[in-house]
Amino acid sequence: MVVLKFDAVLFDCDGVLVDSEPITNGVLRDMLEELGWTLSSDECMRLFIGKAVKDEVALIEAKTGQAITEDWMQRFRERRNEGLVARVKPIRGAVGAAAAIHALYGGRIACASGADRFKVELQMDKCGLMPYFKGRIFSGHEMPRSKPAPDVYLAAAAALGVDPKRCAVIEDTETGVMAGVAAGATVFGYSPAAGHDAPAALKAAGAALIFTDMAALPDML
Repeated sequence: MVVLKFDAVLFDCDGVLVDSEPITNGVLRDMLEELGWTLSSDECMRLFIGKAVKDEVALIEAKTGQAITEDWMQRFRERRNEGLVARVKPIRGAVGAAAAIHALYGGRIACASGADRFKVELQMDKCGLMPYFKGRIFSGHEMPRSKPAPDVYLAAAAALGVDPKRCAVIEDTETGVMAGVAAGATVFGYSPAAGHDAPAALKAAGAALIFTDMAALPDML
């Protein structure tokens, strides 16, 4: 008999299920350079990973001296979406892990992303993940507050009818880990790359443990 450690499993999307962050941040870096703010790819990732661009408008305006209009945001989304359609792929092992955990937990899994719904659903469709999350996708853009506030995780847990304290959250950024911890969940920090400081940062943000291989996740749960 399999003993489940939790009542439900809540996944972040970008960097956990889909390898989208280099694509999105590449578009953002290029558009910031067009505004006069030049960043390396690594600098742009460090500043913006795990955050909604709409929440960083004040920073961008301060650094560029340019007004960030809704038209600019729309052009960013369009260019981002074009890149994702052309190049996004699932994180290695993520589709198999999602399928296994969906079966193990009787469908009590959800995606709770800080991104807009169109982006999340586009990526799910493109990467073969939608069968495991359809009807259980939650966007931080539709909540009163974005991550690191817990709103999107609390909404996902409520929709599944489970106590957030009985949920596992799968995250890859400090911002996301903080959101999961604030919801009362047990956070698993996914950090596949060796030789950098991400594991320590995720731990410091409150991750209960760090893992490096998505294929190992079902056995951990």
